[in-house]
Amino acid sequence: MAVLSLLLLLWLVEVTAAVDISPRIRAGSRWRGEKNHSDDLERGNDSGTPLPTSDNGDNSLGYTGSRLRQEDFPPRIVEHPSDLIVSKGEPATLNCKAEGRPTPTIEWYKGGERVETDKDDPRSHRMLLPSGSLFFLRIVHGRKSRPDEGVYVCVARNYLGEAVSHNASLEVAILRDDFRQNPSDVMVAVGEPAVMECQPPRGHPEPTISWKKDGTPLDDKDERITIRGGKLMITYTRKNDAGKYVCVGTNMVGERESEVAELTVLERPSFVKRPSNLAVTVDDSAEFKCEARGDPVPTVRWRKDDGELPKARYEIRDDHTLKIRKVMAGDMGSYTCVAENMVGKAEASATLTVQVVSGKLKFYWPSSNHRITVTRTSPLSIHPLPCPSTSQLPSFTCY
Repeated sequence: MAVLSLLLLLWLVEVTAAVDISPRIRAGSRWRGEKNHSDDLERGNDSGTPLPTSDNGDNSLGYTGSRLRQEDFPPRIVEHPSDLIVSKGEPATLNCKAEGRPTPTIEWYKGGERVETDKDDPRSHRMLLPSGSLFFLRIVHGRKSRPDEGVYVCVARNYLGEAVSHNASLEVAILRDDFRQNPSDVMVAVGEPAVMECQPPRGHPEPTISWKKDGTPLDDKDERITIRGGKLMITYTRKNDAGKYVCVGTNMVGERESEVAELTVLERPSFVKRPSNLAVTVDDSAEFKCEARGDPVPTVRWRKDDGELPKARYEIRDDHTLKIRKVMAGDMGSYTCVAENMVGKAEASATLTVQVVSGKLKFYWPSSNHRITVTRTSPLSIHPLPCPSTSQLPSFTCY
């Protein structure tokens, strides 16, 4: 009996020596970054559940029997996803790539919740690609439901641990239709500055602003033109700056155009032809020419600087010429052409000189007959005195 007991004891020792304790994996381990479970393999897990093994001694988690394969290693992320801004209805991809042995499985989480893909539901618009990237057939986004917008991470796992990627936000681009401020019509004179201002529709990303003139993109390389924020500034306007302007707001969704605003560039009056100085004789006609331009077309009028225009003896023609008939000595003076419109006034003056021709008077005295020789008709009084005269002629010779 003692011999039998000894043999049984020796058999038990031999069997025990031949058996290796199966490693255990601690359950419930999840954290950001990479975690190696090799220490857990030595200690076993809290639940005492053995790792699964296959009949042939190799299993899907990458070890043979109960032993860790030396070439196996835990996952690590080699390509992290990047932030995306995508238009509604457009496709998008969040990239993620991981290494590990055995090859890790990849899952995606949004806001801490696992993302459902075509692996779970063939009708899903989200697909898990073989590389581990998450592909959206189209971005779904509505006023009440925004299932695709959020913060994503990808998680790579194998039996040695898990790795979690950096956060990546997926945002949906939008661009509203209505401008917060449309530009207004502007009216300036040539040489003055002009400013138009708009505020584009709300959008994400924030729309950039450009301008069009008469349907053509505005050349902001012109040193007179500055576009800053929603303001269009032209420092020194020219006549050809006039036209129809629209403000354009653009982001990746597309572009929106504002209502049309008109820039009117007015022109102060200027003279194409100025009046010239004239010298005429009494009873002749005098004509002063004057031609002006401007926008709007200026009105033209005449004035005599030291008095009124000669009534009933002057006319202003359609071409703004001033004509004075039967000029008299009292018409001498300065005449001014005045051109005026809503943005300014211009004046040009000329002088009228009236020449009187000298006369000759001959007296045969004391004869009752006398003879007066003059070159023109003029009022004349004769008195029985040497060289009497009250003529309006400025000078004459008396014999």
